[in-house]
Amino acid sequence: IIIPGIIYTLLFLAGMYVFWTSTDEAVSFLTRRIGLDQWLSAQKSGLLNFLFLMGGIMLKLILGFFYFSLFKYIFLILGSPVFAYLSEKTEAIMEGKDFPFSFSQLLKDILRGVKLAVRNSLWQTVYAVTLLILSFLPVIGWITPVIALSIECYYYGFSMLDYSCERNKLSPAESIAFIGRHRGLAVGNGMVFYFMHFIPFVGWVLAPAYAVIAATISLYHQKENFN
Repeated sequence: IIIPGIIYTLLFLAGMYVFWTSTDEAVSFLTRRIGLDQWLSAQKSGLLNFLFLMGGIMLKLILGFFYFSLFKYIFLILGSPVFAYLSEKTEAIMEGKDFPFSFSQLLKDILRGVKLAVRNSLWQTVYAVTLLILSFLPVIGWITPVIALSIECYYYGFSMLDYSCERNKLSPAESIAFIGRHRGLAVGNGMVFYFMHFIPFVGWVLAPAYAVIAATISLYHQKENFN
């Protein structure tokens, strides 16, 4: 639990440094490129300046979610062996029995996790690009970070829940349908994972393990609904 958390924390800090040093430059370059700064100066409207200032903040938040999403999928792919094992171990403790270790099964879990991570990242990229475009619209763009956060939480929770679905012999298509019917579990799991990042260091270290364990426990009580 601790070692993956420490690795996650180091990667998270490095990624945040790169993100914050590059986002301002990207937004400034974009506004200069399309001539937005000059146009706003010519209009001399306090209201327009306020609206586009809010739009810039929303844009930065959207870019933040996009970065976090990319970072998340890289970590999910790299950490899939640990997550698969931790999910299996959690269920074994709850049932009071130990599952025999199977390297072939672990390899299947890893490959499935990678495939679903790629699939989810593609879908989320489509949503992110759409929200990025909408974030340029005054007023409408203000709610895009909330939508982006909900989507981000769903897909992170989805990845954690799928380890239990796979262990209960659900195919990828069946897992997608099942989690879609229980999307509240996925969003809730991802939401708490995100909120744990407000607790510096301790929250960052424990967040990945929490997400796996909480997802396994929540679906353990849903076993009768798998079929």
